[in-house]
Amino acid sequence: MKIGFFVPCYIDAIHPQAAISTYGLLKKLGLDVEFIERGSCCGLPELDMGYLKHSCSLEKGIVSLISDKGYDYVVVPSGICTDQFRDHFTEVEQTPEVAHFRATVHDPVEFLHDILKITELPGHPQFPYRVALHNGCHSLRYLNEARPTELMIKPFDKCADLLKLVDGLEVGYATRRDECCGFGGTYSIWDPSCSGQQGRDKVSDYARNGFKYVTSQDMSCMIHQQTIASKNGLDLKMFYITEILNGDAKP
Repeated sequence: MKIGFFVPCYIDAIHPQAAISTYGLLKKLGLDVEFIERGSCCGLPELDMGYLKHSCSLEKGIVSLISDKGYDYVVVPSGICTDQFRDHFTEVEQTPEVAHFRATVHDPVEFLHDILKITELPGHPQFPYRVALHNGCHSLRYLNEARPTELMIKPFDKCADLLKLVDGLEVGYATRRDECCGFGGTYSIWDPSCSGQQGRDKVSDYARNGFKYVTSQDMSCMIHQQTIASKNGLDLKMFYITEILNGDAKP
């Protein structure tokens, strides 16, 4: 199984440890992982703002990076970018190669839970703490990684399933567990007042419930929440999920 590993621009620029931990975990699992060099933005901000020509240019560049590589899957350490590739990668010609890419791109949670179906983690990592799990909006409602509370179906949570493989870790949630934290990509730029208030509501919820650690499959949400928590003097520490799964999270 040959895996292409695509690192989103914001991960590379702001929190590269999310990519390092994901890559390390995939290698520990014995997979043939190839880092896709010269990766770029997935095109989501441009598409959100209606700049279709810019989005098309980015998509063409990404296609050139994956062409003729023979990847069975592409893993992207970001739920929001994975959704962009799968559901909105539409400004380029839909060749068989593009169709294969869109059908086989996954974030780490999907890949570990649904494709590899792991039942234990290499090295048996430990994190003996109570951790709040934030399921990002895109991962929750587009990647279907957990049950949104508005749906009357059997509860499930793929992130929680994986976190329970970590020795000593107790999974918890905010009171309004799947309410948006306010990041929302370009939304946090063009409506910062609402975005900031949503973030303050979220981190205050964690603090009221006694959490000190928070994790998510979307580092964009964690960056947003960590910034707001720090500015408001709250003792909270955010981790990307693979930082915990790979044993890299430090209290």
